[in-house]
Amino acid sequence: MSPSRSRKRPSGPQPTTALAKKWHCPAPAVLASDDVAGAAAPSSPSSSSWASLPGDMVRQIAWRVLAGDFLDYVRLRAVCTSWRSGTVCPRGRGVTDPRFHPRRWMMLPEGHGLYPGHRKLGGYIRFFNLDAGALARVELPLFKNHCALESVDGLLLLQRDQDTAIRLVHPFTRDIVELPPLATLLTQLGDDLRSAHTDPELRKWYYIRYCVCASVSCSGGSVVVMLAFRRLMCVAFATSDSQDQQWTMPSWEVPFNIAPLAFQGRLYFVHHPTTNGSLVFQINPPLQVGSPPLPPKLIATCPADKLYRGSHLVECNSQILLVGHGDISLKHIVIYKLEDLILERFIPVTSIGDRALFLQGKCLSVSSTALPTVMSETVVYTHPIYYHYAQYHLRTGAWSQPIDTCGLNGFNPGPRSLIHHVITCCIRNVWNKGLLYSKRLENRLPTLLWKVKRKLRYWS
Repeated sequence: MSPSRSRKRPSGPQPTTALAKKWHCPAPAVLASDDVAGAAAPSSPSSSSWASLPGDMVRQIAWRVLAGDFLDYVRLRAVCTSWRSGTVCPRGRGVTDPRFHPRRWMMLPEGHGLYPGHRKLGGYIRFFNLDAGALARVELPLFKNHCALESVDGLLLLQRDQDTAIRLVHPFTRDIVELPPLATLLTQLGDDLRSAHTDPELRKWYYIRYCVCASVSCSGGSVVVMLAFRRLMCVAFATSDSQDQQWTMPSWEVPFNIAPLAFQGRLYFVHHPTTNGSLVFQINPPLQVGSPPLPPKLIATCPADKLYRGSHLVECNSQILLVGHGDISLKHIVIYKLEDLILERFIPVTSIGDRALFLQGKCLSVSSTALPTVMSETVVYTHPIYYHYAQYHLRTGAWSQPIDTCGLNGFNPGPRSLIHHVITCCIRNVWNKGLLYSKRLENRLPTLLWKVKRKLRYWS
């Protein structure tokens, strides 16, 4: 028995990719459907001097552009034939070469029950750039028989319905890395797991599929994926070129945590609460193919008198931040850089630039350029006293409401902004269900998730 969806959906045409567009800009032109590496038919630049740039200079410019955004690199290669031929084609390297990972792109939850693969979406999925506020509409026919488990570095971790095989997909180049079926974990779990399911196998799936956090590391064309399971408090790993074709679960456990973070192929956890403060652990990918990763390593400790309830790690401007409160009053939020904590330097971060931090089971940093309704230098999260989303201003120390009151309740079409979509991206067990965050959703979440699972026939 496997967690599959047996709904029938019409087969779609070959995948096409639409050019990303700014949120407030006119509709974009459509990219060439044959090759995302070109993004459009190469044309002659207005000045021949641009086309005659030295090849090494073009490559240097291209790598700098790629460091900013993958789709900007695609557009650069579309300028002219010489630029296209003088730069590396991302097709075939989209997953195995980390330089081509679309890191700041996130699959956008549509709401209204329009889960990825819903027939009303016509096979298209929208992606949102957390830095630029751009949208890209991509046709991904895989969703007709796959479901999304996680998004890591802009890549999609999909599970095939019929056999639970895991596939790591680059949404823009459509490169795919095949990984073993998730069902290979079933024999590694005992039958003593607590759940409302009476069937032992369904009970195991209940633990496996809940709030999965994935990390991806690439070396020499090989891809290693580690999965952290929140309910099981353990990690499983698999390698793309491994001969055993199964997920392996090491014997050691992961410390209790709320929001694991995947960063540069590693997994990070904050063990909280403890009398010693916030303990940050790191799990590195396996050193060799077939060998298990080493147990979690304690890399930093933030004393309780420096940070209270410091349980969230978030990547911001290529740095890892630890976020918590100043004291038991919960009136102020305090942020530390992980690199400072490793060196036992307890210097609070006073500015995060144009960023807003969203903290939940998955933590994200978003540019205020991408979200005009969100102020920079703010932290948005569920307040532990009021149990609803609040916005803390780092400069003033003031609290405010990040969402309009009229948009808090209900599922009917109405006031909705991008902030609702971003908050939903932070809720791991909602992000892929076609739902959008609202106060009413927060209250009815257990019932709604049961109805969605039943409708999608996850348990066949």
